[in-house]
Amino acid sequence: MSEDETLETDREIRLARPEDSTAVRSCVRAAYAQYVSWIGREPAPMSADYVELISRGLVYVLQAPSDEDVLGVLVLRAGANVLWIENVAVHPQHQRRGYGRRLMQFAEHEARAAGFGELRLYTNELMVENISIYTHLGYVEFDRRLDDGFLRVFMRKELAPS
Repeated sequence: MSEDETLETDREIRLARPEDSTAVRSCVRAAYAQYVSWIGREPAPMSADYVELISRGLVYVLQAPSDEDVLGVLVLRAGANVLWIENVAVHPQHQRRGYGRRLMQFAEHEARAAGFGELRLYTNELMVENISIYTHLGYVEFDRRLDDGFLRVFMRKELAPS
């Protein structure tokens, strides 16, 4: 394995701790900053209360074990018979390295482990590259509507039992 491969795979996903809240917020704000001009306002994840979400055990972070930088963030919420991916964000300095895919795979693992047969997510309809990524990962659109003031595309993925 090359040094680059080691650097890219030697990352851990763990439940966020209260002391991570500033780094989580910073990562999310950086990841979504490009979309502000596209949609005319801050996307919902930029204004989420990460202190509260972390206290509820809903936030996971991706980081190198030897580093305190948060490279990516995942927010999961259990619903009725489904696990919702409320947010997946990778800091722009660390994008295009497979971290987003890794966070999505982690979400699938968590869903299966909790006995859910389906994952759901939503994204702003103007974030077309995200819709394409999610489609590539096996998600299918099931609804588009105004939700909480945003035009959102709702997608789902059925999970085969492990």
